[in-house]
Amino acid sequence: MSTTVFTFMESPFGRLLLSGVVPDGGGPAALATVTAPGQRYALAEPADDWVHDPEALTEPVTQLTEYFAGERTAFDLPLAPVGTEFRRRIWDVLDKIPYGETVTYGQLADLAGESPRAVRAVGGAVGANPLLIVRPCHRVLGANGALTGFAAGVDRKRWLLDLECGTSLF
Repeated sequence: MSTTVFTFMESPFGRLLLSGVVPDGGGPAALATVTAPGQRYALAEPADDWVHDPEALTEPVTQLTEYFAGERTAFDLPLAPVGTEFRRRIWDVLDKIPYGETVTYGQLADLAGESPRAVRAVGGAVGANPLLIVRPCHRVLGANGALTGFAAGVDRKRWLLDLECGTSLF
């Protein structure tokens, strides 16, 4: 049986909640969630059965801190998000969007091998991404290139894209 651990970290978005899963035999936690204050569809506080263990999540905190400082362009962490097979497939494609680049929801559907008619389902999977920032859902734009939907808010999406591009794009 695994244990879910959590910690908090300060960020430009306020206090982030990170959770991870520690295997029975111990070892580093696989990151399960990253949540910003006010984020839609996400826990604002840890669940009652989670264990506060900042040490188990030291590496995700370090890598997120480096990312926010502009010193990291990719994450190298074990991940343990919970989702349907369809969502996990879409999330895996998110990981392939390079730092500083964007795609539309339609392009993401195509990259995932989905029909253009699946764009709403793809958008739903992107919106349900439990690994804010680490799994770069902020790099997905509307069909016309506009900033659309981001569970942590469009202003935060703009901030992340500006960080990655080194300039204000939107």
